[in-house]
Amino acid sequence: MSQDRAASDFTKLLAYLKTSRGFDFGAYKVSSLMRRIQKRMREVGIQTYAEYTDYLEVHPNEFEPLFNTILINVTSFFRDAPSWTYLAEKILPRLLEERETDRPLRIWSAGCATGEEAYTLAMLLAEALGETEFRKAKIYATDLDEHALAIARQASYEARQTAAIPPDLFEKYFEPSGDRFVFRGDLRRCLIFGRHDLLQDAAISRLDLLICRNTLMYFNAEAQDRIMARFHFALNRSGVLFLGKAETLLTRTNSFRPVELKHRIFARTVTANLRERLLALSRPTGAAVADPASLIRHQRLRDAVFDAGGVAQIALDREGYLVLANDKARRLFGLENRDLGRVLQDLELSYKPVELRSHLIEAYASRAPVTVKNVEWQGPEREVRQLEIQVVPLVDATSTPLGATVLFLDQTESFELRTELEKSRQELETAYEELQSANEELETTNEELQSTVEELETTNEELQSANEELETMNEELQSTNEELRTMNDQLQERSEELNQVNGYFASILSNLHSAVVVLDRDLQIKIWSPKAEDLWGVRDNEVVGQGFLDLDIGLPVRELHPLLVRALDDAPRDREIVLDGINRRGRSIQCQVQCTPLQGLGGSDGIILLMQEVDGKGAAVS
Repeated sequence: MSQDRAASDFTKLLAYLKTSRGFDFGAYKVSSLMRRIQKRMREVGIQTYAEYTDYLEVHPNEFEPLFNTILINVTSFFRDAPSWTYLAEKILPRLLEERETDRPLRIWSAGCATGEEAYTLAMLLAEALGETEFRKAKIYATDLDEHALAIARQASYEARQTAAIPPDLFEKYFEPSGDRFVFRGDLRRCLIFGRHDLLQDAAISRLDLLICRNTLMYFNAEAQDRIMARFHFALNRSGVLFLGKAETLLTRTNSFRPVELKHRIFARTVTANLRERLLALSRPTGAAVADPASLIRHQRLRDAVFDAGGVAQIALDREGYLVLANDKARRLFGLENRDLGRVLQDLELSYKPVELRSHLIEAYASRAPVTVKNVEWQGPEREVRQLEIQVVPLVDATSTPLGATVLFLDQTESFELRTELEKSRQELETAYEELQSANEELETTNEELQSTVEELETTNEELQSANEELETMNEELQSTNEELRTMNDQLQERSEELNQVNGYFASILSNLHSAVVVLDRDLQIKIWSPKAEDLWGVRDNEVVGQGFLDLDIGLPVRELHPLLVRALDDAPRDREIVLDGINRRGRSIQCQVQCTPLQGLGGSDGIILLMQEVDGKGAAVS
């Protein structure tokens, strides 16, 4: 399959996940997302994205293992222990010192997975505050994966998962429960677990500490930028952000400053970019609509603001009808209220002071503002004005064209000033030549420096992206290792069960009075019991795998052939015979041979032979 076809099928698969289950993975890094989905496809034996989309439609139960594969829940207690030590020794004491005495601490663990890092924070905070004060704190732990949250709420972990906890903290905060260990119930109530989408849901506010470790690296740059804007809004003025070792915030110096870059701990800056604030405070999808009276008041306010604008302005819809004209535009071009709703081409304004229709077509085609400068216009009082006309296309949130607005900027004073300035510039032009030459040299040097800085920033971003990718792959390998470890434990249990069964089987064969020989359908020897060794003097390693009828022992095995054939055909008669033979001691004996079919799922799989020495009356000889 071509790469274009695969990319198209991958896009359709993501669209199907969004429409059918509400999971929007459009903000995740494509390379990591493809790798995780392909892992699940290999597990179910599917090669292409298109086939997997069809598989999901037929097997709705497949969604849960797919989301568990995509949402990697690799975490542990005290992961990157030096960073947690720095947080406990330097950051938490400062937060406790700066907070108001009657205000409880508010902490958010975003992307908490199965809860190990949230409980790590709880132990450190309980040590810093004391258990009584700790119960007043609020620790919010959120994740997108409901299955992981269910595990986190139980707070029950295996011994190997708690191995990284210092012994004194483990003994103080965990209680045994069978073969697992559970975080203390009286303190667990201070942690609030809930589902939260970092891209869609509003951020938890008024936070003293926000922990989001090795989560941002799964998102693309635009999504990371949006999330960090929300994090900035969520923190108090003195709030602290604690990230994972693969995340550095190098591109967001305006919102956060590093406290300890080595441990990825940052402090919130007091001011933020306006764009980030608006992004963080934007209303989520599905927010409540204002009541009709409020909408009417808002509409009147918008109309009043438009009408009072300092620049002459009109608005047209997509079909070319005049929708709005503010007070300045009406007085400048003699428009009246009855002109509203008329087609532009029926108005003199469409070609005076400039041909507007051609510029509207150009603006619609390019979807960018079109500017016409130095337009001369004789106003209503016969004064000559210099105008700059800007035609700006209007689109909605989905980039659908709505119409255009035309602004008529009065540049008369500026034009006159420019004329006078031009005269002065000509007089000073000679004096500026040398200064201009020096300025050009400085600009060239500045551009070279700027180019070097941009190259360094690009290289740094590439290294950061590679580091995030490597960290993602490391967590995927860790997840795979956990799966293999679980499978190995299961195989070890099965092996122990099999060894036990084999021991029982060997004990049974050793204690039977009869010699037991098991043959397959080709009459090859599969089992040769210890009694058979004792009777005929041949060890099992000498005969297993050989043809029974080819044996050279003290029993005329060829005479058994008809009996063996009937046993393979499951004939109901003549399954027992007594033959003369010579045992391993060279003594002549009578040997009773019984043939029994070895029944499998598909019929007879072989024969079981029971051989025993008997006397002349057919009684067994002990």
